[in-house]
Amino acid sequence: MTAAPPKFATLGCRLNAYETEAMKALAAEHGVENAVVVNTCAVTAEAVRKARQDIRRLRRENPGAKLIVTGCAAQTEPATFSAMEEVDLVIGNSEKMQPETWAAMGPDFIGQTERVQVDDIMSVTETAGHLIDGFGTRSRAYVQVQNGCDHRCTFCIIPYGRGNSRSVPAGVVVDQIKRLVQQGYNEVVLTGVDLTSWGADLPAEPRLGDLVMRILRLTDVPRLRISSIDSIEADEALMEAIATEPRLMPHLHLSLQAGDDMILKRMKRRHLRDDAIRFCEEARKLRPDMTYGADIIAGFPTETEEMFANSLKLVEECDLTWLHVFPYSKREGTPAAKIPSQINGKIIKDRAARLRAAGDAQVARHLAAQQGRAHRVLMESPRMGRTEQFTEVSFETDQTEGQIVDTVIRGQQRHQLLG
Repeated sequence: MTAAPPKFATLGCRLNAYETEAMKALAAEHGVENAVVVNTCAVTAEAVRKARQDIRRLRRENPGAKLIVTGCAAQTEPATFSAMEEVDLVIGNSEKMQPETWAAMGPDFIGQTERVQVDDIMSVTETAGHLIDGFGTRSRAYVQVQNGCDHRCTFCIIPYGRGNSRSVPAGVVVDQIKRLVQQGYNEVVLTGVDLTSWGADLPAEPRLGDLVMRILRLTDVPRLRISSIDSIEADEALMEAIATEPRLMPHLHLSLQAGDDMILKRMKRRHLRDDAIRFCEEARKLRPDMTYGADIIAGFPTETEEMFANSLKLVEECDLTWLHVFPYSKREGTPAAKIPSQINGKIIKDRAARLRAAGDAQVARHLAAQQGRAHRVLMESPRMGRTEQFTEVSFETDQTEGQIVDTVIRGQQRHQLLG
């Protein structure tokens, strides 16, 4: 077989995509050839099913390549994937980021290395943030500042795939962002599994707000964006940054999950509905142009119609714009999977559809309110960019990709503004 560079397939979250870029660099450095690497997601049972489906397809499409499975599903269910005849090697989330893992492969690794390499993720105490200086398009770069999670929400398998929370030191993050700015990036997004837990494992236990303020003080990054946060863990410095730092983008994606107090308690969340409403009101007072996205689960076990109605009302009460709606999926290995009162699948599907409809109505209101307003748009392609609130803007003529363009909104189409 002619030597060929490895192919990579990434499933799941932005952090997985970040780590795929690191694996590409490691594979190239150590001469790995004729391989297909599948970086899996474990967030739902459906995600694992899709991973297995993709593995079978990739084996058919690449009959002579060695097939390597890694990521969260490989970490939580190594036996599932090692039992598949299509799979040659299973490596865990920690192992996939270690240079020695890829060095042991080389061009002809199968048969010379242990077929399943998945250690206890809970014993991992460091991130691998030094491996790459972020990744992204020519317009936006993503920087991993945190990995893992110390919380144990009853529906979530991710801590068992990612391990306990650990942070990239602030100095390393600042140096990365300085290099990205020098390379021409106009926007940097901070990513992590549980971003608001950043710093708890570092000396002096700094908070996410301290990191944000330090980045803005020590770098010239034009736009800094925060990915998903837990609003109950927002610290004073973060609220100060929201109020005083125009380079911090006025868009926050909130991990809310539900709007009913009993369901939130059964999920083992750390906030109640009034906490979520209070945070959204406070942040918008500090930054009137703030927009919110949110994760909401429909049909969690024991959820009655009245409980669901509280989640539905939360969309307007928090004035959420960008919804990520998840129909509840029973995930073996989580406490929620053992709750007797599981909701009928048709009811779950209906509730998810009603949440999405509420989200669509919120998007329509947001778009209508932008008519005639001036926006600064970061171009992601010659004719599409995003406002500071992360709203897509379409242009009739080509703009310079990666640049920030001033425009006045002249209309809308579907979920886009027209610049």
